[in-house]
Amino acid sequence: MKTMPPFYYHLFLFAGLIFVFVLWNTGIRQTSLTVNFSSPIIWFSTSYIVSIFLTYCFGFYVFSNLLYRRKYLLYMVSIPVSLLFFVCSRYLLEEVIIYNISGIHNYSAKLLNIRYYVTDNFLFGLPAVILSTLYFLLWQFLAYQRHYQQLQLENQKAQFDMLRSQVSPHFLFNTLNSFYSDWIEKDQKTAADLLTLTNLLRYVITENDKEYVMLSDELDFLKNYVKLQKKRFEDQLFIDFLVTGNCSDHTILPSTLIQLTENLFKYGKLNDPTNRAMINITINDDSLTMVTSNLIVNGENYYSTGTGFKNLKKRLDYAYKENFTFDHDVKNDIFTTVLKITLDNKPWP
Repeated sequence: MKTMPPFYYHLFLFAGLIFVFVLWNTGIRQTSLTVNFSSPIIWFSTSYIVSIFLTYCFGFYVFSNLLYRRKYLLYMVSIPVSLLFFVCSRYLLEEVIIYNISGIHNYSAKLLNIRYYVTDNFLFGLPAVILSTLYFLLWQFLAYQRHYQQLQLENQKAQFDMLRSQVSPHFLFNTLNSFYSDWIEKDQKTAADLLTLTNLLRYVITENDKEYVMLSDELDFLKNYVKLQKKRFEDQLFIDFLVTGNCSDHTILPSTLIQLTENLFKYGKLNDPTNRAMINITINDDSLTMVTSNLIVNGENYYSTGTGFKNLKKRLDYAYKENFTFDHDVKNDIFTTVLKITLDNKPWP
């Protein structure tokens, strides 16, 4: 996950480097401050520092992104461009702006030709290129560490919440099994619904803490979940649920499909026969696409569910990196989500 530091961080970095340079120049080399800050030295020293800073910013914001995208060859090509940028910046500051103000050139008239100026200054901008590269890599490394630690904390909190909610699951399942045994002889339909509910609870409790689960198990959960919802809505639920393709041995991040399905039932208006809700899951050899759509109440701020979607995208980003896309939108009071995941047969835990 690429992030960029605030611009004033760069200013602080250069201010610190300049302070260290002044201390070194006056302390180690025993150079008096009156020489350091006398004109015209101050003019050209300042112009050099400003040129270095401009080249640093140019490399950091324009070319360092190539490293993040792993385009190393293009980045190597960009280094001469950054050095040429330094030459042009220094020439503009010293031989144009400062000359027009003070009437003084940094280079003598004999040496002030383009070929010599470029050759003489070309490598002077290298510290800016190196510094921008190192700082970019350091910042991305620290950002990745912060992101990883945040995900670890969220994962630990989720596990703690799950453990806290699992109050004696064996007692719960034993009780449900007792109810099932009592009802199987009295009302087989109710007993079957109770067994479906038991299987749903068992999946949530035992599978959600795994890194990956079988895709077939996740789809079975969805089918049973929709079945119970139809029972709850009786004849007032209008939804099309379709799964096409072969699950094979594919695995998936647990509760990914479940969260989108629960969101549809929680916030959707599902009792309108003219605007049927839809859950469409298509499985290919190496990918899964899930599309949901449902009617919403006119004027309702449906993006109030954004927190859940942000958390889902964080989990997907952590598990699949760049191998997924997730979008949601509202148009004409129809809320739509589209999730695409690259399936790669991760080992089943």
